[in-house]
Amino acid sequence: MDLMLTQDDTTPGWDLALDGPDLATDDGLRSAVIVSLFTDARAEPDDDIPDGTDDRRGSWHDTYLPHDGDSEGSLLWLLSREKETADVLQRARTYAETALAWLIEDSVATAVQTEAEWRNDIGRGVLALYLTITLPGRTPFDDVFYLDLEAA
Repeated sequence: MDLMLTQDDTTPGWDLALDGPDLATDDGLRSAVIVSLFTDARAEPDDDIPDGTDDRRGSWHDTYLPHDGDSEGSLLWLLSREKETADVLQRARTYAETALAWLIEDSVATAVQTEAEWRNDIGRGVLALYLTITLPGRTPFDDVFYLDLEAA
């Protein structure tokens, strides 16, 4: 069991969920998905860094992963200053699917499907990632996560 994280679609960031006066827990899959999507993966040398620096970021977790070359996180952070375009939606889907590929590789899931759309009803530049993760012998995991782009 992991502590349950929540995201309010009206404010950026994450918070711990409450169950009455106690902290709520979940089975760990949602927490693993959040870490996979919202931990900054290391950018490639030819990626454009949004803040114009040469900081390719990356997670300190990578040092402790069992196989050389393994990486944790996603490149969604590279979209932080992008405009609302169809290309950005496609990149968001690709980044999310790449970040969650370990679920299939480690036999946690049999399929991961992602969709992305702009949610201007929430705010300008808000990208919604809809996930469906097919789990062997269990009800599919369905959730939506929001990414607020600065430059939209």
